[in-house]
Amino acid sequence: MAKFGEKILENIYNAFTHNTSKMLIITGTLGWGLSSAAQIIAILANNKISDEKKSFLIPQEMLDAVINVGAFLGITMLTKKCAAKLVDTGKILPKSTREFLNTQFKDKIGNLNFSASEALKNAPQKTFDTFDKYKNFVTTAATVGASIASCNLITPLVRNYAASDIQKNYINIKNYQNNNYSGNLKI
Repeated sequence: MAKFGEKILENIYNAFTHNTSKMLIITGTLGWGLSSAAQIIAILANNKISDEKKSFLIPQEMLDAVINVGAFLGITMLTKKCAAKLVDTGKILPKSTREFLNTQFKDKIGNLNFSASEALKNAPQKTFDTFDKYKNFVTTAATVGASIASCNLITPLVRNYAASDIQKNYINIKNYQNNNYSGNLKI
């Protein structure tokens, strides 16, 4: 069993060692998804919550899950992609990499069609490693910043806006049922 665990850890290390931001995006998305599923299961399993309240809470929690996962995934992936593009085009580079690239590609560095990754394929290993570590750092820092903004600023705003619309609709339906309709209205 220990060998199996070591193999899993080795595969994870190999998959994410040069792309830490990818690991953050995957684990963050899984975290949001599992958290949302746990919230829905807890509501379903709680016998103290009436079926009427559950019929309101479950769709709201499902919408929250879509918003939480979607916003986190979308914002972090877009930010990671932009940060990687800034590094790869040479808009931002470590000093040693810029000095190396300036010898052959001075006029191209910073252009959208320039690829530092491609230009460094035949560079000394130390130069490529410096660039690779720098790109990993920049994309990871950008992903962390995007996840903080997503989880603490954007997602709550979108979620609260959506929840208030659902709540208003639910209240309107309940008012209609209680005041204007005496039969069975199925929603």
